[in-house]
Amino acid sequence: MHDHRRPQRAEGRAFVVGGNDDTLAYVCSLRPQNGQVTAYLVSLAWTPVGAVLGEGRQRVNIAADNLVGWVDQTFPPENRHAFVGSLRDLEILQRAGWHAEAPEALSEELLLNPEDVPEDVLDGIDRPALPLVQCAVCRRTCVRDDFVWNERQLCAWDYHTSVFGKRGPWRSEPYEERLFESLPEAEFVSPALLEELGVDAILAVSDLPEPVMRTIVNAAIEGGGEGQYVGVRTGDGLTLLRERQRD
Repeated sequence: MHDHRRPQRAEGRAFVVGGNDDTLAYVCSLRPQNGQVTAYLVSLAWTPVGAVLGEGRQRVNIAADNLVGWVDQTFPPENRHAFVGSLRDLEILQRAGWHAEAPEALSEELLLNPEDVPEDVLDGIDRPALPLVQCAVCRRTCVRDDFVWNERQLCAWDYHTSVFGKRGPWRSEPYEERLFESLPEAEFVSPALLEELGVDAILAVSDLPEPVMRTIVNAAIEGGGEGQYVGVRTGDGLTLLRERQRD
């Protein structure tokens, strides 16, 4: 757990001004140049296991006398994931002409205001940055190659709905050997999203030889009673899902 009490951070080199569904913004200097200050924008993806920052960043120049207005307009409260840093602290730093060298990458230790940043975003800041794309269905920002189905990049939500929903590749019989080569692949399966679909993860196996894992999956299907099953390849393991029986 993070301790977000306001510490003295003489080494702080970035002040987070706000964030929303797909962007995190911060400044490293509030000394105007030609009447403007520079903000850095980083792509942000929200996943069922937390926030992820994208690779690279974009620089934008903002009129120094409208910085607070820009923050309010860019991160309006009606956005579900919107948050802003302390505008009072931002104004104090701006009056003081605060300046720091922009870091190559963000970390919590480099933030002046970690207490203003939501817990899951702080966790994302301390994870490695990853390439992000837009979901082919809902256009939500998501991590590239975490969830691919029918050659389309999907977010976790649309992947779970497509693959583990009613129209997914369910079966009631054990898998033939050749079918293991074309199992759905996913970075992870989300218990919360499976619950919404009425699906249970009844088996997860990894770090065993592939033939052993296949035997275990098929034994679970054979001994699991009537129902519909789907196997999923997750990393170096296999997960078996079963559609929940309705009364």
